Amino acid sequence: MQLSFDKNINEIAEKVEAEKRLTFDEGMALFASEDLNALGRLADKVRRQRHGKDTYYNVNRHFNHTNICIADCKFCGFYRRARQDDAYTHSIEEGVEIARTAVSEGATELHIVGGLNTKLPFEYYTDLFSSLKREFPKLHLKALTMVELDFFARFYKMSDEEVIEKLAESGMDSCPGGGAEIFREPTRSRICDHKCDGDRWLELAGKVHKHGLKTNATMLYGHIESIEDRIDHLVKLREQQDDTGGFQCFIPLAFYPPGTALDTLPGPDAIDNLKTIAISRLMLDNFDHIKAYWVMLGKDVAQTALHFGANDLDGTITDGGELTHAYADEGDVKMTKPELIKMIENAGFEAVERDTVYNHVEKAAV
Repeated sequence: MQLSFDKNINEIAEKVEAEKRLTFDEGMALFASEDLNALGRLADKVRRQRHGKDTYYNVNRHFNHTNICIADCKFCGFYRRARQDDAYTHSIEEGVEIARTAVSEGATELHIVGGLNTKLPFEYYTDLFSSLKREFPKLHLKALTMVELDFFARFYKMSDEEVIEKLAESGMDSCPGGGAEIFREPTRSRICDHKCDGDRWLELAGKVHKHGLKTNATMLYGHIESIEDRIDHLVKLREQQDDTGGFQCFIPLAFYPPGTALDTLPGPDAIDNLKTIAISRLMLDNFDHIKAYWVMLGKDVAQTALHFGANDLDGTITDGGELTHAYADEGDVKMTKPELIKMIENAGFEAVERDTVYNHVEKAAV
């Protein structure tokens, strides 16, 4: 029996079986297919060949140090101008206390991102990281997107290499994948014209990798982008990974319209979410991990996505942070460790606690 009633899926499946790289046109064909089940089975096969039943999670905490931002991205419900009543910047002491609570709850990672705040000196970041490392030397600081690094280089008049080196010396252990959004123009300029362009994002990711730090990569989908935009994005990430090899995980981010300038859009539905996860697994043949980010997908879709190529659910997010709340599909942005393990096991997989760079912390009993 053939895998699918869609001949394109069957032809692509033969290439996947032969471990041949899929083309842009084949990515387009996958999105055009109506056979979601076959697409899921194909992505699941690749996922199981790489990871078996192992499904990763971590105990982490998000810390958004400031919501003051000079950009006004159309998809963002988080940013504030400096004079708005609910604008804030956390002090370094507050950051240390937030980290202290996270560590007491078992967190191995602090995820630090925020707005592009022109009121802060560069030393705020180096002092923040060094203070956190002094208090919690084993806590992994996954901090600052490529957009933030680009802003630092321009605003503080430093070279890229100087920015990366000083931040790494002060305690930055890796970088998250945010700010990628959609690389292709003119879509990128229409949704985030104050950010660096896609080529610049990729250039900085490569420089971080060459410095010896790992990063993640994301794609924001389900807004005004086209399917061509999505496949172009995946191909460019794949090419960068061929070059520098520092991406460890890809996270498709489902757009959440409420509170944004695009709030009249519906956002992606469950079919689109699952299809995007599966196609990401098939197109990104040089990425080890595909994450179903439960905060933005919702718990039910994220759990189902484990059968569509995803092998990671992110973490407990012991406190979601204001940015996470702004992008959340569900009101609750916390999960306990037992809840995450149960979610994974009920889907038929084995829960593996990891640190940020995918070292096993603890393998849960099945």
